[in-house]
Amino acid sequence: MLIVFNKPFHVLSQFTDREGRATLADFIRQPRVRAAGRLDYDSEGLLLLTDDGALQARIADPQHKLPKTYWVQVEGQPTGDALDHLRRGVLLNDGRTRPAQARLIPEPWLWPRDPPIRFRKSLPTAWIELTITEGRNRQVRRMTATVGFPTLRLVRVAVGPYRLDGLEPGQWREADPAELSMNGVKPRGARGKARPAPKSGAR
Repeated sequence: MLIVFNKPFHVLSQFTDREGRATLADFIRQPRVRAAGRLDYDSEGLLLLTDDGALQARIADPQHKLPKTYWVQVEGQPTGDALDHLRRGVLLNDGRTRPAQARLIPEPWLWPRDPPIRFRKSLPTAWIELTITEGRNRQVRRMTATVGFPTLRLVRVAVGPYRLDGLEPGQWREADPAELSMNGVKPRGARGKARPAPKSGAR
């Protein structure tokens, strides 16, 4: 089984938490599935889960260079030089990142975040679509901060051929694992019916 899940803000990418924070168990009740990779507590969007250990490793292992695409709201208006810097690779404290795809995009339609980000009237914001092929700790946030534009909101919209299309926060659907083997195939839309989060798990 492979699950495409839209992880809400302030939900852990795991099924238990000693501190009582929201976890995947509040939304997904399929036995034996585990997250393939992770998405930070304060980030939102696409998280893949599977009950297949080999598939989990294939998705999560950076050696496979599976592209991950994010919509990133940043403080300020990024310059062409800043975007070029992201594309070439950014020197972080744990080494230089791989070259990325980066472009400015219009403000996308997204669900409201709860709580909303804090706006500063004196400082504009902008949206970047950023695609990377590795997954270091808080990598996207560190990349945008390094080029001078701190991240305010971070939403992952695609991992390889899988996209969020049609999923609201807390919803999930089953996907076809075979799509990972279809080299050169463009990302496709929703496959299967979205499943709402269990009512008892709503937060």
